[in-house]
Amino acid sequence: MTDPKMLAARFPGDFVFGVATAAFQIEGASKADGRKPSIWDAFCNMPGRVYGRHNGDVACDHYNRLEEDLDLIQSLGVEAYRFSIAWPRIIPEGTGPINEKGLDFYDRLVDGLKARNIKAFATLYHWDLPLMLAGDGGWTARQTAYAFQRYAKTTIARIGDRLDAVATFNEPWCSVWLSHLYGIHAPGERNMDAALNALHFTNLAHGLGVSAVRSERPDLPVGIVLNAHQIYPGSDTAADVAAAQRAFDFNNGVFFGPIFKGEYPESFMTALGGRMPAIEPGDMETIAQPLDWWGLNYYTPMRVHDDPAPGAEFPATLPAAPVADIKTDIGWEVYAPALGDLVRKLNADYHLPECYITENGACYNMSVEEGVVDDQPRLDYIAEHLSVTADLISEGYPMRGYFAWSLMDNFEWAEGYKMRFGIVHVDYETQVRTVKKSGEWYARLAGEFPAGNHASSAKG
Repeated sequence: MTDPKMLAARFPGDFVFGVATAAFQIEGASKADGRKPSIWDAFCNMPGRVYGRHNGDVACDHYNRLEEDLDLIQSLGVEAYRFSIAWPRIIPEGTGPINEKGLDFYDRLVDGLKARNIKAFATLYHWDLPLMLAGDGGWTARQTAYAFQRYAKTTIARIGDRLDAVATFNEPWCSVWLSHLYGIHAPGERNMDAALNALHFTNLAHGLGVSAVRSERPDLPVGIVLNAHQIYPGSDTAADVAAAQRAFDFNNGVFFGPIFKGEYPESFMTALGGRMPAIEPGDMETIAQPLDWWGLNYYTPMRVHDDPAPGAEFPATLPAAPVADIKTDIGWEVYAPALGDLVRKLNADYHLPECYITENGACYNMSVEEGVVDDQPRLDYIAEHLSVTADLISEGYPMRGYFAWSLMDNFEWAEGYKMRFGIVHVDYETQVRTVKKSGEWYARLAGEFPAGNHASSAKG
């Protein structure tokens, strides 16, 4: 179903349609106005870490093109913008002096959103840890959680009065496992013990961040954004089914368990608990404070087989083959039903607050031809996943909004600039923005909202 009016009719009139970005991926200006390096600036400078040694020095030059980019968001007719705040702009060394010029930029950003009647959804941490903190151990050190608490308090004290919602972290799975165990993201560690430290101290930082937000703005809805994985066994053998459960505990349970139940999964603790850092009295209570909302980032399912090798480390799984034959240009399986299966499973396992799909989208690398970007596969992907979201709402799940990833093509982390997720094309040589076919379609859909009811949804 790709007719935007027919699709819109399946959503409540107050459903929020938005677009999302992250600071390091779009801002550029990496040395401007007091900003100091993050772990990603360092990672980009190490040969063999990022495709083509691409970096975030310029990116989409959003820092210098803020007003025109806010106009672009407004032109898409969306109701909300999800962005992240760069810790190295606010407290450039992670601890120590506060950089007023960094706060000024986000002041201008949120004021610009308010002036355009666009809701502001901020994320405090989207992976750009101040590099100076890496010298003290980064996320493997407990004190980083307290540095984050101060950064959160500082930021919310300044702009929290104009935010509509705030998330502490974006995808801790990436900044823990992908960054400290698999070595694919900064700081590029490949060490289970480092990853286990990063896991607990990230969870602790989340809890301390929630407290910091509430101490400054008790009425500001606070949550966290998790890239939960829908995990399917590669076969119906008992070994593969058990492997899928272990993978669920390892990839999802280590975040959802502490946050929503106040405990790490039993299977995980049995296997790896002896290698965890000290969990001090009060830690789990801090982590498990009730949240106002949570964000789900979903792109593709995970499929696993049991790893029968003797001594295979928990979760002891191997990748299984995809079921769908459609893949995006980054190689990810397209399988929309997994989104529904995932939301149902998570709500069955945990007592969850209302949910926003904070990222969903597809990598397709079409270029501009005669002023047009025909990215029909991306349009189809978004429509298909929105259809699943509408099904979930009809089943009674509290899905409150959807943010397309991404507003514009940008720095795709280890993939550099070769992978494009935007609904707006960016020519990195000229910085010209071109709304893609998917972006024009999404604007028509968003234009139907907010609507009082769909009997009279002729707005826009």
